[in-house]
Amino acid sequence: MAEHRSMQRDALLDAARTLLSEGGTEALTFPALAERTGLARSSVYEYFRSRAAVVEELCRVDFPLWAAEVEAAMAAADRPEGKIEAYVRSQLALVGDRRHRAVVAISAGELDAGARERIRAAHGGLIAMVVDALGALGHHEPRLIAMLLQGVVDAAVRRIELGAAEEPDAIADAAVTTALRGVLG
Repeated sequence: MAEHRSMQRDALLDAARTLLSEGGTEALTFPALAERTGLARSSVYEYFRSRAAVVEELCRVDFPLWAAEVEAAMAAADRPEGKIEAYVRSQLALVGDRRHRAVVAISAGELDAGARERIRAAHGGLIAMVVDALGALGHHEPRLIAMLLQGVVDAAVRRIELGAAEEPDAIADAAVTTALRGVLG
């Protein structure tokens, strides 16, 4: 029975990712979740009390996977400059991933204060990954620089998602160049 509930919950989360990546937060409704999973609408409420609860669970499950991909890319680099490049490129490479599209759709939606705080905390963990590399480059305030660096990444993500005239690879290259010139001085 527990295994069946776990499988149903996973199916609901997968359907939520698809709905968010295809249609944004407006598409994430309990009737749509029920339709995508073949469950009765009332059954969806047995797993999640609200849309916010679905969103929070997606963040709890997906953000660590995304962060692990960024961390692995950074670990593969030898020098601080390479770690910073990996930090930027790996995040931008995830833009096409539906987990990322779901997180972006979520962040644009209306969430309660608790959900926003949990997302901020997870994001802070991502920023913390690059602090050591910035410290190794001699920055006296590496956490501040890391937050500013994330701003470059966030701007590039938005540019890619908007379907800018530039190719995603050109945007990634420009973001890496901007980041490295900024942190190397």
